[in-house]
Amino acid sequence: MSDRRIRIGAGAGFSGDRIEPAIDLLEHGELDYLAFECLAERTIGLAQAARQINPDGGYDPLLDARLRAALPVARRNGVRLISNMGAANPLAAARATTRIARELGLTGYRTAAVLGDDVLDLIMARDFPLIDREGTSRDLGSSVVSANAYLGVAGIVEALSLGADCVLTGRVCDPALFLAPLVHAFGWLPDDWDRLGQGTAIGHLLECAGQLCGGYFADPGVKDVPDLARLGFPYADVAADGSALFGKLESAGGLINAATCKEQLLYEILDPAAYLQADVVADFTGISIAEPAPDQVKVSGATGRQRPDTLKVSICYEDGFIGEGQISYAGPGAAERGQLATAIVRERLRMKGMDTSQVQFDLIGIDAVDRREACPAHHPREVRVRIAGRSDTQDGAEAIGAEVEALYTNGPMGGGGVSRATRKVLAVASTLIDRNLADPRVKIEVA
Repeated sequence: MSDRRIRIGAGAGFSGDRIEPAIDLLEHGELDYLAFECLAERTIGLAQAARQINPDGGYDPLLDARLRAALPVARRNGVRLISNMGAANPLAAARATTRIARELGLTGYRTAAVLGDDVLDLIMARDFPLIDREGTSRDLGSSVVSANAYLGVAGIVEALSLGADCVLTGRVCDPALFLAPLVHAFGWLPDDWDRLGQGTAIGHLLECAGQLCGGYFADPGVKDVPDLARLGFPYADVAADGSALFGKLESAGGLINAATCKEQLLYEILDPAAYLQADVVADFTGISIAEPAPDQVKVSGATGRQRPDTLKVSICYEDGFIGEGQISYAGPGAAERGQLATAIVRERLRMKGMDTSQVQFDLIGIDAVDRREACPAHHPREVRVRIAGRSDTQDGAEAIGAEVEALYTNGPMGGGGVSRATRKVLAVASTLIDRNLADPRVKIEVA
């Protein structure tokens, strides 16, 4: 077997992630590939809403800043980029990337758009049972904003085979962003379930970027992580058999050890023996983790079984509105005045006929998050009242903030710093479709 290894870096763990750690990896990481994971379930719904306003929009709002910084370094060091920053409009994202490449003088830069995850027309034309709530897709009616299938590696692998320097997708399984270059580089077969399972484990470990280096892991005095302000992003050296050695730049903050890897491995996993992906049903129960050196972790032993016959589809739909109002009280009796303020607004909303079971009344900083039991009596010097609730109508949601604002002169003494907001709720429901109903396609743009 070849001793060739592929080095893949993690460039982002979510849409708003830092850019500098990815550029550091591009500059100094000796990478072959860098993948940016930037697409959460609701993110694509927001992106679809943006595309409805601007047909040339709907891709990641940080794409321009992120790729303007990354493209020159990636081109100079021969690193190929992969990302789901295409969101609701991969083709527009590829065209925007091509414009950036031209502006930067990167003649001949090839950007691929992977299409085919948008299955809205299919979902609207038929009726599919929902898998995480009662009812069917048809019950959601005209409130549906978007429907996107979780694709696997096929489109990304095709794009890499066509010579793409940068591949932009819409909805794909997150680990597929990292599994695809392994399939492309090593020629793993689509039914090599064990290697696909191991590659999925690698992708899952990398997909949240800084988390593997101690971000989200840190707990002072319990799990200390050095230099979090300069937290680095991880990379993995992967062999053809799927075994991987994870590390980070020596100059970067954070740490990588068995504990950070184990926490990330179990992150958002319902069943470690059956992690359902479009390409494989991965099994993490046989994984072996070793620490051959500081900030190095070797991972091997994941396996896999035949992929599902169906693809998961996320359906985003409009689900009413949330209204919110906040006001602060300071000085002696702040908590008591805050409690009086919430009582006033609760009664006012009841008088207006609003269902207050849908409204949350909090004194921020006093058991607002941990609600298990009341903490011992204490007297804070200030409190922030936060009242937020759902309504089927925008007018109903706006009434919440209006009642909080009215406390200025109609409530307890000393209220100030009111803020109020109303926003539309985008909810997510899921269904399954026959995988043959989705059709991944690739389009190349050249600078």
